[in-house]
Amino acid sequence: MDYTLIIVRYGEIGLKSPKVRSRFEKKLVKNIKAAIDCEVERNQGRIYVYPRNMEEALERLNKVFGIVSYSPAVATYTDVEDIDSTLEKYVDGLLEENILTSETTFAIKCRRVGNHDFTSQEMAGHCGAVVVRKVGCPVDLTNPELTIFVEVRENETFIYHEKIEGPGGLPLGTQGKVISLLSSGIDSPVATYLMMKRGCEVIALHFDAEPYTKPKAHEKFDKLVDALNEYAAGVPIQKRVVKFADYLDRCKADAPEKMTCVLCKSGMYQIASKLAEKTGALALVDGSSVGQVASQTLANILATRNDSDYPILSPLIGMDKLEIERIADKIGTFEISKEDDGGCDAAPKYPETKADIDRVNKAKEDMNQEEAIERAFNNISKE
Repeated sequence: MDYTLIIVRYGEIGLKSPKVRSRFEKKLVKNIKAAIDCEVERNQGRIYVYPRNMEEALERLNKVFGIVSYSPAVATYTDVEDIDSTLEKYVDGLLEENILTSETTFAIKCRRVGNHDFTSQEMAGHCGAVVVRKVGCPVDLTNPELTIFVEVRENETFIYHEKIEGPGGLPLGTQGKVISLLSSGIDSPVATYLMMKRGCEVIALHFDAEPYTKPKAHEKFDKLVDALNEYAAGVPIQKRVVKFADYLDRCKADAPEKMTCVLCKSGMYQIASKLAEKTGALALVDGSSVGQVASQTLANILATRNDSDYPILSPLIGMDKLEIERIADKIGTFEISKEDDGGCDAAPKYPETKADIDRVNKAKEDMNQEEAIERAFNNISKE
């Protein structure tokens, strides 16, 4: 099929005030242009994309947040004879690709914008007659096997039959910046993806705990950022890495062994908060899911977040592992996260699961956590 453009649709952007809607539309257009080589037009709630490479564009638009659906289409003048001629050629393409046969039930759905001397129903009936004359296939307005859409505007008419589902959400970069605690596991990449879907620019912060972890963990972090950057056209993910082994040494030497995971997570949040202040981020993001691991019991969530100066967003908080894995598989991070990286040797055999703030504060004093955090923060590197 010789498509000439792609019609892009958005969802909740259309519910915004005119000023905000215009700003979000412009950001979406900018991100689309960053994703593919194209020209873009905006008109009355639609975005029209004219790509240099149609096949590449259809693949890449599926990873641009803010797009609810999109359709490869052909365009013609809003004139009955031009519509007839273009529709006949379009039907020829459907026949060649075996999408339409003489036995395929079909329907025409017409949508008009502007003033015309015909109704949508009249144009749908007219276009249906064109298809029947050419192919002889039966009309079924209730449950058709194929629906051909005819979208009539003031000067142009568009014809298409596919509505490809987009990722939805809000255009990336419209909701401010967040610091994402991105490990090499399954959960935090999914949490990062979900906040990107809500329009958040991401700084990915990795805690390099070598020798408690193996170099493979850092390699997986890089691969996961690369995978997530497939969805970050226009606003690529920034990377920061903090050397974390000295902090863990202090935890294990000067605080109760069972408190290591609690103090580890507490330190991560506080270091991320400092980075947020430095970079102008507005929140932290992590992959916590209630009860999934020792540091994610409700008691430990309270104890570890007590000193954070920024809101901590945990979009997976009510999901189970299977739900999280399904999303990870869909977005292309699951197989990377499953690669064996040796785990973390700092974790105690019997970690604390019911930490209370008083005992945690005592452990922080014993290890001089404030100093350890400052030293770790000063060793953050940009990659």
